[in-house]
Amino acid sequence: MPLRPGTVTVRSAWHDVPRLQVRRFAAIAMAEAPALAEEILGEIRREYPHLPVVLDDSGEPMALIGIRRAIEVFVQHLETAEGRPRVPPGVFQEFGRGEGLHGRSLDSLQAIYRLGVRLAWRRFAEIGQRVEIPPPAMYELVDAGYEYLDGLVDQSVRGYAEAAARQAGERLRLQRGLMELLLAEHHRGDPADALAERAARIGWPLPEKVAVGVLLRPAREAVAPAVSQGVLLDMECEQPRMVVPDPDAAGRPELLRRAMSGWAGAIGPPVPLADAAKSLRWAEAAVGLMERALLPSGEVLYCTEHTEALVLLQPEELIDDLALRCLEPLAHCGPTHGRRLAETLLAWLETRGGAPEVAARLGVHPQTVRYRLRQIRELWGDEVDDPDRRFELELVLRAQRLRGRLGDPRSLR
Repeated sequence: MPLRPGTVTVRSAWHDVPRLQVRRFAAIAMAEAPALAEEILGEIRREYPHLPVVLDDSGEPMALIGIRRAIEVFVQHLETAEGRPRVPPGVFQEFGRGEGLHGRSLDSLQAIYRLGVRLAWRRFAEIGQRVEIPPPAMYELVDAGYEYLDGLVDQSVRGYAEAAARQAGERLRLQRGLMELLLAEHHRGDPADALAERAARIGWPLPEKVAVGVLLRPAREAVAPAVSQGVLLDMECEQPRMVVPDPDAAGRPELLRRAMSGWAGAIGPPVPLADAAKSLRWAEAAVGLMERALLPSGEVLYCTEHTEALVLLQPEELIDDLALRCLEPLAHCGPTHGRRLAETLLAWLETRGGAPEVAARLGVHPQTVRYRLRQIRELWGDEVDDPDRRFELELVLRAQRLRGRLGDPRSLR
């Protein structure tokens, strides 16, 4: 009989048992294997009444077949004592699959196996006494039984892992389908019913509001962020997407911040579930600006905290055309002087104050501001007094500042 790995090689007490006694032990144990299997299964059902009963084609419980076969293989090994007892393939692997598919942990399955080994050892001990097997040899039998149990567990773990992998793959497939429907710009038929059906298949409660995120991979093989199960995540896209349910819920932003450590990207504004595509558009726009270094990179931004940049930098062609018309009076000024006049004009428009207020905002002398304001009025004339014109000027100058073409006086505060 094999000893446990790592033990010192000594003569086996089981090998010293006369072959006649071993054969008698094995014969009795084999004859009682069916009854022992029934006893073990009955006790398991009493201890774990909610375990499902799976029948084979003949109507016999698969568990009973597996237990009986495991006992028979172990007893046959006792008689030959050659090598390690080989675990019956298939059945115990299927048990592991069943645990995975029914959402139970392997701990419960291992507890069941240990219960079976205890009952089997009790019966084997009785048989050992009947045929007068020496105690040292019976101690080796216990050791071999638990080694055999390790093999049964290994089979079950393999089946459990296979089931878990299949379930995870199926859930990801269903999740991507749900996200595809949720983020579609145009829906066919009744999207509400389709969303409810797909969400139910993965156990995702439909929230009232969502925020959609677009992520930038820190590396090609980056590990997916550890978001909670309620957050839908699609890592198959070049820029991974995620759907955050109830984004304004207490503690949600902080949990997301921790989960997204090491990642960059943008999370769109909270919107009703039916408008998820709109949140996606804003997140994509923010990521585009991040890639052009017009928004901070290296972190996950919230679009609601960068509304000005998203509104002013998005319609580039319209803003650029408006800037050409509004800032045409600066065309004949030198670059440096033109920039200073533009910064002064913007500070004046934002403060709606006089030279002292503008000077304090720009960090220059009030007299300098008065000189520049006179030049501004010479260049634009009465247009700077027209409300619509003032609005257009402030709009294009703010856009220029966001693009880094004007200094930000807020940095001087």
